[in-house]
Parts: sequence; C-alpha cells; structure tokens
Amino acid sequence: MELITSTPTAKAPAERFTGDVYLNMIEAPVPPAHLACALVRFTPGARTNWHSHANGQTLHITDGVGLVGTRDGHVVRVSAGQTVKCPAGEEHWHGGTDTTLMAHIAMVVGDADGDGTTWLEPVTDGQYTHALSSQGES
Repeated sequence: MELITSTPTAKAPAERFTGDVYLNMIEAPVPPAHLACALVRFTPGARTNWHSHANGQTLHITDGVGLVGTRDGHVVRVSAGQTVKCPAGEEHWHGGTDTTLMAHIAMVVGDADGDGTTWLEPVTDGQYTHALSSQGES
C-alpha cells in the first residue's frame, strides 16, 4: 500500500485549454497499468480543446456545474455527483459554464504508447456560446 498525501497543482497547458484550468494528477500510467486519472478544475468560461480518446474517457463531476459537448452538437449540463462516459474516438470537449466553475475527475485508459488522447483545435467562442444557450445558460 502507498499513501500519497498530495500532488502539486499545475496550470493546464494553454495549447490544449481555453481559460484558466488547473490539474492535480491522481494516477499516471506506470506499466503494466494504463490508467491516467486527474482532478481537473475549470474556472468560469474555461474549457478543453476538442479532443478524443482511443479507449474513451470517464468524467466524474466533483464540484460546480459544467458542460460536455460533442461534434454533432449534443451538449449535456453536468453537476456534482454525475458521471459522463465519452466513448472511444468521440470528439468532445468539457468545461465550466460562463458563470460557474466545474471540477471533475478525468479517467482515461491508455495503451502502450501513452494515454491515447488526440488533441485538436480550440472550441470557438461561438461554439461555446451556442452550447451555453442550448442549456438555458446566458
């Protein structure tokens, strides 16, 4: 057994996120395991770029209110206690609303080459505004 008392908070890289996003790694893949797990905190208006995962992703919302959107325009409003599963290969994004923060635990099962995440272009302000309005926000 190993007790890990804390992990340092890091600012998420600007080339993959819009706005202020903070990460605390919970588990980094160490072979033979392939689980990557992090606590991710989004300030109001902050969000990921479009991205996909070779083996899918599970998001467990721990605090606040946020949005998860897919390329086909499907958007769900999420809040603390809810879990969203994004299937393998599905291009999606997630983040806070324009007025609330959102925190989630992001879980990804990677492969021998890494976590299997493919990072794409930023979610535009127009796409984000449309997602907010589709959920009755702003």
